[in-house]
Amino acid sequence: MEVKQEQENIYLFVPNIIGYARIVLAIVSFYYMPTDYVIASWCYIISVLLDALDGHAARHFNQSTKFGAMLDQLTDRCGTCGLLVTLSYFYPKYMFWFQLSMAIDVACHWFYLHTTVLQGKTSHKFIDMSGNPIMRVYYTNRTVLGFMCLFNELFYAALYLLHFTPGPLLLGFSTFKLLAIVSFPVAVVKTGISVIHGFVASCNIGVIDVAERTAQQEREANKKPQ
Repeated sequence: MEVKQEQENIYLFVPNIIGYARIVLAIVSFYYMPTDYVIASWCYIISVLLDALDGHAARHFNQSTKFGAMLDQLTDRCGTCGLLVTLSYFYPKYMFWFQLSMAIDVACHWFYLHTTVLQGKTSHKFIDMSGNPIMRVYYTNRTVLGFMCLFNELFYAALYLLHFTPGPLLLGFSTFKLLAIVSFPVAVVKTGISVIHGFVASCNIGVIDVAERTAQQEREANKKPQ
């Protein structure tokens, strides 16, 4: 007698439920960003903290899925974009730079995400950034990656808070302004790495295109009568 195996509902996996909570927090944060920095900041901070938690949950419960990875990436990108839109409103003089940051962030991560999905369906040789010592450390050392992501978020968060308050004073100097100054170089470096990231990912998509077109041409050639 054949026993039917119950199909898993990946949408109710623990890391994905955490992802849904992050979406709700992001929406609440967006709503209050222009007017109430306390509620907006707490919602945004909790969402960022949950971002670290969902990865641990996925590994702990063995619930890593492509849906979860895409949900996580899109929530990250949308959260940052929402904050940058608000910063463009608060600091219109620097709107171009915020727009550029959004475009780079979304485009490069979009290419990367699609490459990882497509790469799982092929055996082609891809350009591997781990050959570069700097990129190898960035992608394999969780401490370095966490530091870069944290300070990138700190830069934009500090700019946001500075619109409302200088924060606690340290020797008469605004701590939020100090955070923005200290984290700014890290944010610039991370943006540069994102550009490299997106470029290599687009090259890898090109590898897939060439391989697929070559295979198609070979199939068409084989169909022709000898």
